[in-house]
This record gives sequence, structure tokens and C-alpha cells, in this order.
Amino acid sequence: MKNIILVISFFFAISASAQDDLLAELDSVQVDTNSDVSAVFKGLQIVTLQTTKMPAKKEFYFVVSHRFGTVKDGISEFFGLDMATTKLGGVYGITDWLSVSASRHTLLKVYEGGLKYRLARQNDNFPFEIVGYNTIDINTFLEEENYPKLEFTDRLSYITQVLISRKLSEKISLELVPSFIHKNLYEPTIENDDQFSVGAGGRVKLTKRLSLNLEYVYNVDKPDFYKNPLSIGVDIETGGHIFQLLFTNSQAMTEAGYLTQAAGDWGDGDFFFGFNLYRVF
Repeated sequence: MKNIILVISFFFAISASAQDDLLAELDSVQVDTNSDVSAVFKGLQIVTLQTTKMPAKKEFYFVVSHRFGTVKDGISEFFGLDMATTKLGGVYGITDWLSVSASRHTLLKVYEGGLKYRLARQNDNFPFEIVGYNTIDINTFLEEENYPKLEFTDRLSYITQVLISRKLSEKISLELVPSFIHKNLYEPTIENDDQFSVGAGGRVKLTKRLSLNLEYVYNVDKPDFYKNPLSIGVDIETGGHIFQLLFTNSQAMTEAGYLTQAAGDWGDGDFFFGFNLYRVF
């Protein structure tokens, strides 16, 4: 709990010191007194955490993501490239404040559906961007011969997140992400059915089309078997693409998976290389 208080205090301390930069945009100067701040983040994810960025109305994002195996196995597994997992999906903007998403993950053969909705915009009268995010996972890897009493509801996991971001300047944006995760089926020796976490992350713009991103998630009352997720990456903007290269200690790409099942240990060189690719239509 002490770590959560330090993260939150750091976030709001930096936020309070940057009032004069409230209306700065990423690529242009905002001049309207009450205009909403734009381009808080360029990508829909910081690294693995969702950002407060929303698709525009009728805008469609095609998503391709990979997480390879741990680099710790060295050349025998080609530093993890032989052990790829894949996510394919899409995100569609129903309105400028509401979007839906669907994806399929090869790890545990999970289908995931999501709903993202804007609650508040950062502008001259309000200091933060606030977005709600909910997902539901369906684990189709589970088989009835291994779980004789398996029911469909046992395959489901749910997540609720509140994304709170602030653009501090043309180069720096920060975000705070409290999350609640519930799993209908879980292994009690290594995980909990209900899990609360607080994540923090941000981006630093290096050039017009390149940024450095970092995020960390602290899981409250986490069993010792798993680690807290720590990820670092870069955004590369290439016209209609947002390409993200990353390293993380959590191989899963579903929200419930990467938040609660980070198995890698950065101190032991046990982490995963991967990428996210968003193509906008």
C-alpha cells in the first residue's frame, strides 16, 4: 500500500507543477481558451496498458501483436523468437467517446471483447483525461476431460479499469490506471479470484515520430508466484501505422493475463521481446 501512495503522490505532484503546459498539443499549439487537449498519447497502449486515446467516430484500428518467448533461454530458442504468441483484433469507434474491440490470442486460446468510453477531457477547466475500460475474456483452452464439471462461466474473466492521464507538455504525458480483475476459474495456490492493482506509466517524446514509453503495475495482496509487470517500449509513427517495440516481463496480452500473470524476473534476465502494430482505416 505504501508503494501505491508513493506512485499516486508522484503522479499528482508532477501534474500540479505543470499547469502552464495544460493546452500544449503534441504537434501543434492550442490557442482556444477552453479547447480540449489533443494527442495525450499517440498509441492506444502505453506498452501493455491501455491509454486514454480513443478512435474517432467510424475509425477502425486493425491490431497485430506478438510476444516472443523469454530471452533468457538464449540462442537455443533464438532468444525467444521460436516461442511466439500472437494477438489479432480490431478496435472500432462507434462515436468519438465510445469504442468496441475484439481480439483472439494464441496464448490459452483466449477471445477478448472490450468496451472503452471517455468520461472527461483534459482542458483549461479540467486537468485530466478520464476513460473507462472494461473487458471480458473467454478461455477456450480449458477442456472438459481435465475439468469434468466445467461450465461456460468458468471460462470467463472480467476486468474494469479507470484510465486517468495528463499531458504535461509537448513531450511528456503520464497516466494512472487502477484496475479490478475477477476470474471465475483460478488456481488458488498461485493467484486470487479477485485482484486489485494500480499501474502508472508515461511517454516521453524524443522526435516528431518517436517516443519512449514506460509502465509499472503494482498488484495488491499478490501471491509470491507471479511478479508485478514492468514494461518499456518505443512508439514509432509511420503514417497510418503506430508501431510499438517493447520488452516486458509479462508474456500474456489480454488485460487480465498480463496484469496478474507476469512470470518473468527482470533481475534474472527473464523478460520477453514483442511488438504492437496498429493500422488505422
